[in-house]
Amino acid sequence: MDQALLLIHNELPGTNLTVYWNFDRCYHCLLQVLVDVSQSRKPGEPSIEAVAVSTQHGSILQLNDTAEEKQVCRLEYKFGEFGNYSLLVKHTHDGVNEIACDLVVNEKPVDSNLPVSIAFLVGLVLIIVVSLLRFSLSLEDFHDWISKAINSQETDGLINSELGSPSRAGDPPPEAWRQSATPLRLRCVDTFRGIALILMVFVNYGGGRYWYFRHASWNGLTVADLVFPWFVFIMGSSIFLSMTSVLQRGCPKFRLLGKIAWRSFLLICIGIVIVNPNYCLGPLSWEKVRIPGVLQRLGGTYFVVAVLELLFAKPVPEICTSERSCFSLLDITSSWPQWLFVLMLEGVWLALTFFLPVPGCPTGYLGPGGLGDWGKYPNCTGGAAGYIDRLLLGGHHLYQHPSSAVLYHTEVAYDPEGILGTINSIVMAFLGVQAGKILLYYKDQTKGILIRFAAWGCFLGFISVALTKASENEGFIPVNKNLWSISYITTLSSFAFFILLVLYPVVDVKGLWTGTPFFYPGMNSILVYVGHEVFANYFPFRWRLGDSEAHKEHLVQNTVATALWVLIAYVLYKKKVFWKI
Repeated sequence: MDQALLLIHNELPGTNLTVYWNFDRCYHCLLQVLVDVSQSRKPGEPSIEAVAVSTQHGSILQLNDTAEEKQVCRLEYKFGEFGNYSLLVKHTHDGVNEIACDLVVNEKPVDSNLPVSIAFLVGLVLIIVVSLLRFSLSLEDFHDWISKAINSQETDGLINSELGSPSRAGDPPPEAWRQSATPLRLRCVDTFRGIALILMVFVNYGGGRYWYFRHASWNGLTVADLVFPWFVFIMGSSIFLSMTSVLQRGCPKFRLLGKIAWRSFLLICIGIVIVNPNYCLGPLSWEKVRIPGVLQRLGGTYFVVAVLELLFAKPVPEICTSERSCFSLLDITSSWPQWLFVLMLEGVWLALTFFLPVPGCPTGYLGPGGLGDWGKYPNCTGGAAGYIDRLLLGGHHLYQHPSSAVLYHTEVAYDPEGILGTINSIVMAFLGVQAGKILLYYKDQTKGILIRFAAWGCFLGFISVALTKASENEGFIPVNKNLWSISYITTLSSFAFFILLVLYPVVDVKGLWTGTPFFYPGMNSILVYVGHEVFANYFPFRWRLGDSEAHKEHLVQNTVATALWVLIAYVLYKKKVFWKI
């Protein structure tokens, strides 16, 4: 899987070749020796070496004269999975000193992305079929209701009650959520949480072993890099909405503070248990317990943001009757102490990242170490972020297989959920709080909400463009999930605001979509996340594959496992079973 066969034919008499190779996505990387090819024995009988090359990204091949260490030729090519290729190195017909390197396809590769395309089309067809069925059933229900209304002469009150029932599932209609005196619970928030959670489950289960469903090796974004920040963002929105509701019911702040501390503690403890399973390796040594992790990051972020909002909580202002009578920046100006604290935190991140001296590394280093930066700083992975974690937690308590090892062959431990990145996680959650304030402060003004979502999305997107120079590696602060760089936060927050810009009117205002099936996992997020981690290696979430080197079998297995958790969440929702911490 993800490999091709390359046959290197050396037809040069008296010239031994050294073939160097690396991915074109490996930024400023040293080329690695792929194979040595001896000289041609005699004319017409080339020396041949067979090697396997990766097909995940484009490849850089450089052939050098072994004796003189002089470049013979260099080429870039994207090999296809299971393809068979020949690289012919020979003198041209025009002259003895001119050398040509010709790449020939012996056997065509397969389309490794075809299973993903088929899965997408199947999913699209299922969505259309289910939508049509729901629409037809709603028509039948409507006709039945008309018949009953005419025949039984039901009272106007009962008729109005029937009209208020939006679905067979008995869920309250969007307008009821918005106008009810009960605490505001927006379906788009749970739907967004469910989307992030289901994507997280899918990529954690392997994502069909496709590189774009795995985390980026260093700078840049893949699908896997989107989900955790979105979960943090929507957690921030939920913090504000739920805390406002609890305070309105008269809960003392001191009691709420105790609940916040207890929930954070439980999240951190559960996280430490989950990231140290050690199923078949015998007893786990305390010296090698991993301390950082996803739930640990969520627990720490939740505590800081929730306490911050609790300390400066204010009554929600009366809803304005018209857009013009509302102060347009009320959702921001009412939170100026929180914003001041968050900006100070971001200043701490910038100061530590760019000015903290790191032994053996350049100050302000943001690179992956290893082969990156021409191999000058092999043990500087993550710069200040990695140094702080190794200094305070110890290398044995960090993640031992970071994504940077895939392309950059890093050898030092590095944890993407480390201490320094938690600061920007707090910033991400606070931007989610801002989204929650927009939804609550302007809940009767759909246009105002959408304008603010669009403005925040554009503003944060502009910051990202400025920080990155609209490039993957050349900007001041590249988008980087391992570092949780500030450009990573602004980029993903921009996406999040635009997603809410779509979900809110579609799900909550117009009721065109109920959020199914993502709504159900979003209502039971802790259970689904913990469950998918604990039972990852158990049937029916995993089974022995007939061909473990086929993307399609991994894709089917990972899709089925993810769908099972959606089904479990649906059943639990119907039975009103929710696991809350």
